[in-house]
Amino acid sequence: MALTIAGSDSSGGAGIEADLKTFEAHGVWGVAAVTGVTAQNSLGVQVSHGVSPEVVRAQMTSVGSDFRIDAAKTGMLVDEPTAIAVAQTIRQLRLRRVVIDPVLVSTHGDTLLDLDGIDVLRGQLVPLATVVTPNLAEAAVLAQQAVDSREAMEDAANVIGNMGPPVVLVTGGHLLGDTSPDCLYVEGYITWLEAPRLAAVHNHGSGCVLSAAICAGLAKGMEPGDACVAAKHFTQRAIAAGFRLGSGIGPVDPGWERRS
Repeated sequence: MALTIAGSDSSGGAGIEADLKTFEAHGVWGVAAVTGVTAQNSLGVQVSHGVSPEVVRAQMTSVGSDFRIDAAKTGMLVDEPTAIAVAQTIRQLRLRRVVIDPVLVSTHGDTLLDLDGIDVLRGQLVPLATVVTPNLAEAAVLAQQAVDSREAMEDAANVIGNMGPPVVLVTGGHLLGDTSPDCLYVEGYITWLEAPRLAAVHNHGSGCVLSAAICAGLAKGMEPGDACVAAKHFTQRAIAAGFRLGSGIGPVDPGWERRS
């Protein structure tokens, strides 16, 4: 069983909707604690509203007190009070296999975590993580340095790894070039996960699907580094299967295997 602690995407392409679809695709039962609701479509987020920290805590406690949570992941955390509540409840529930997806902005550029919440993310949540999955911009915020090259990705992975998590996956999808390399840090050792860049326009939710696939792998007992490798392959297929939905950026498809 896997728990997602994230926001709801009314378009179904990211957030808890993408997480639960990804868990299902991996044969893992998913449960959720909703941190916020959004009104959004393929063109962007029109409205975002946070759930109270007390309700977020209650959702986590409810499922954690009755079910065995094999792994958990975080996504959109909205603000500082919610981020604090999530960190405290992860400790209280003694969740041991945790993926922190440091969601800061949406695919369309909408802010999903306030500045004080970023401090909590860096100081309280990252140290609790088994795996952290930042993209280039998120890695730059966490490591507090520019991340725009392979060398900088390695430096940032080491900085983030020194905060406590044994595994860091810095995704390189936004690097320029013909490839999409991810930098995998496992307890001080760096491995590069290479892949060709996909000519895919519809990539909404790709980061959520990646982190959820890692979480599902952890829930099934995979080693964290192996779960990252498997999740990259899964997400590549999901991106390749992305489809038009509406008139803007469509979603990746975590159900690609059923439809292939």
